[in-house]
Amino acid sequence: MSVSEVFTAAYGTEPAGLWAAPGRVNLIGEHTDYNDGFVLPFALPQRTVAAAGPSPDGQWHICSTLIPEPVTFGNTVPGDVTGWGAYVAGIVWALQDAGFEVPPARIAIDSDVPLGSGLSSSAALESAVLTALIDLGGLDLPLEKRPALAQRAENVYVGAPTGIMDQSASIRCQDGKALFLDCRSFEVEQIPFDLAAEGLAILVINSNAPHQHVDGEYGARRKSCEAAAATLGVRALRDIAVADLPEALGKLGDDVLVRRTRHIVTENQRVLDTVTLLGEGRVREIGPLLTASHASMRDDFEITVAQVDVAVETALEAGAYGARMTGGGFGGCVLALIDADRAEATAAAVATAYEKHGFTAPTSWVAVAGPGAARL
Repeated sequence: MSVSEVFTAAYGTEPAGLWAAPGRVNLIGEHTDYNDGFVLPFALPQRTVAAAGPSPDGQWHICSTLIPEPVTFGNTVPGDVTGWGAYVAGIVWALQDAGFEVPPARIAIDSDVPLGSGLSSSAALESAVLTALIDLGGLDLPLEKRPALAQRAENVYVGAPTGIMDQSASIRCQDGKALFLDCRSFEVEQIPFDLAAEGLAILVINSNAPHQHVDGEYGARRKSCEAAAATLGVRALRDIAVADLPEALGKLGDDVLVRRTRHIVTENQRVLDTVTLLGEGRVREIGPLLTASHASMRDDFEITVAQVDVAVETALEAGAYGARMTGGGFGGCVLALIDADRAEATAAAVATAYEKHGFTAPTSWVAVAGPGAARL
């Protein structure tokens, strides 16, 4: 059944409309967002769709094509709703906490964003629901302020210490563009990212290794970065330039903080260098930056796993210009910059390597930069 049909079957009426928000691939800039740094994501064609309409009983009702158990809640505070429903309840809470009168709603959810793969399925859900509730209630929340509200829902209500990149990408991306985001000022620049015109493609390889943000490892990385910034006397690691890195590392003492800091500072510079190259039309030249980003995540930030390392190594051996893990780490997806006609061969090479290692088979597809959240 379509999501509209699911809505009708669950609630006995047709929805007022459909709203969709995409997952995202982060081209480069990993874990830099909560360090006030720079990121460069683009929106995927895969989307979460919310069919929504008014609720006559003053409560919020949600159901999903993916999960059999529906969820119902009233006015809510963090801790009331857990599981997948927390992402929806968190949006309602964050809007109310910001002073908005949120319309009670009935919502049905469908999604083809792969779950737990580092492609921001949670932000897609939040952004689709947020966009629906804003339209249903006629709420005056400008586009540029929406990501921060959705991030607050995930940080405070769900309890995941994510930065603002995922929600910004899901809400603010444009078709055929990568979103250059300054995570301190929230300023954005739309960077042309038409790979097909250059005979190129981004191959996304889902490692199908487990991926989970709400865990100790992600939080530990964030705490390490905050500790390093405090030791160095700066607001965030974004304030350390590459030229100042040797002096800064010498002040830290702790080897873990040294490596975490080195990743963030060099990763920020790689984002800036990538934006420059794309602006000059030198798309193939971003490849080494992607590969260097992966090495930094593997060695200094220690967030990769064997499956993603093998995917990166195999893609490079198959002729990719560059490859890296994308997302928060500890599983998830790899992206590879390839000649467009090499997609099938590269995916096959990775699948063969996985079979040799005894890994669960990967899933691969070519990603094209799409638009952000909108009413369908």
